[in-house]
Amino acid sequence: MYYGNCLCGTIKFTITGKINDIVYCHCSQCRKAQGSAFATNANVKKESFTFISGENNLTAYKYSAQQTKYFCKTCGSPIMSKNINHPENIRIRLGTIETDIQERPAAHIYTASKANWETINDSLPKYDEYKENC
Repeated sequence: MYYGNCLCGTIKFTITGKINDIVYCHCSQCRKAQGSAFATNANVKKESFTFISGENNLTAYKYSAQQTKYFCKTCGSPIMSKNINHPENIRIRLGTIETDIQERPAAHIYTASKANWETINDSLPKYDEYKENC
């Protein structure tokens, strides 16, 4: 089981299943939402994700017709996103998880738009755009 929370601790959640499709996303949108060179995102099955507290403290940003991103209203922590094309999954920001994560990242995505000041120094696969189930 995994435990996670936002920066201020208002939003708390658990994940009882496996964390899937971990990627480092270098797209400009993730950089802006994270305030860093990239975001580390992963899928979890909807039925394995449960809010312990603070669900009513989420605020939503409709990024596109398909995707909505969710943040803590108090501290601004990015928590997750949902995509109507994949209703079975919740896309979680791994930085919110407090528990040691057993699964490992599979790839870097959107490397064609990575920050010009960043150098990727690992041997993971690198994809210029999105790579489904990498």
